[in-house]
Amino acid sequence: MTQRVELATVRDHLAVDGLVTEYAVAVDDGDWQAWRGLFTPDGRADYRSAGGIEGDAGAVAGWLAESLRGFPVRQHLIVNRRVRFGVWEQDTGDTAEVQADYVSPLGRAGQDGASAEPDLVSGGRCAFAVLRTDDGWRLSGVVVREKWRRAPDRRAAPVIN
Repeated sequence: MTQRVELATVRDHLAVDGLVTEYAVAVDDGDWQAWRGLFTPDGRADYRSAGGIEGDAGAVAGWLAESLRGFPVRQHLIVNRRVRFGVWEQDTGDTAEVQADYVSPLGRAGQDGASAEPDLVSGGRCAFAVLRTDDGWRLSGVVVREKWRRAPDRRAAPVIN
């Protein structure tokens, strides 16, 4: 592999990783226009394992906006990202798959606008299908596989004075 090819691969890897970060930030900020803009025109998302819907990115953005309205405090942590670029004969390096684990604490805002602890926490794995477009790397598909969910037991929390 030449240095030029290696540099291009590193740049693509960083761009794809950045796309996944932008996905999480858009959800946390409730910026559904930005979230929708991360997808290809025919991009789809599947949140059925988390009690949601599967559909085109616009429909899923609407569902997310409504579902998360009661949880204005959000912090999606997407970790253990494994990026694999397309290697099939017909692929020219313009596709990638990302598998990443997530933890998603959600909270209702308190009087000061913050939440002392999450009201709901879930975790699982996301599969991102990514495509290089004229506008850069975009999501062509996202599948969320929720593995667990819990509501913290506030009675068990220690009191800190």
